[in-house]
Amino acid sequence: MNPPKATPEGRAWRILIVEDEPMLAFVLEELLVGAGYAVIGVATRLEAALAIITNETCDAAILDMNLAGVSAAPAASALASRGIPFLVLSGYSIDQQDKAFPGAHYLQKPCRPESLLKALCSIRPDQ
Repeated sequence: MNPPKATPEGRAWRILIVEDEPMLAFVLEELLVGAGYAVIGVATRLEAALAIITNETCDAAILDMNLAGVSAAPAASALASRGIPFLVLSGYSIDQQDKAFPGAHYLQKPCRPESLLKALCSIRPDQ
């Protein structure tokens, strides 16, 4: 797998992690930073995710479908309205996927780190 390419501005691709399990969020952050990405934030709740999407600049996001019993669909809609690609990483099967995530690249937990990085590369606009 190729390492992430820099953006046209020469900076690392900035990723938002939306995950309510702190240990998994930490592992994802370490994986992404180790692979050359910049993590701009980790949101464990929907409100925090929406604030980051509104106030920060990210190039992509990784979304858990369910944040402590609350659907992450509004975050997916906010990302989509801004043209920001995202992956859905969830313990739910793709058949249980909310209709608010149509066409999103889906990975089921647990997934191999290589699969996540490959999926992230596949949603980059330069790919």
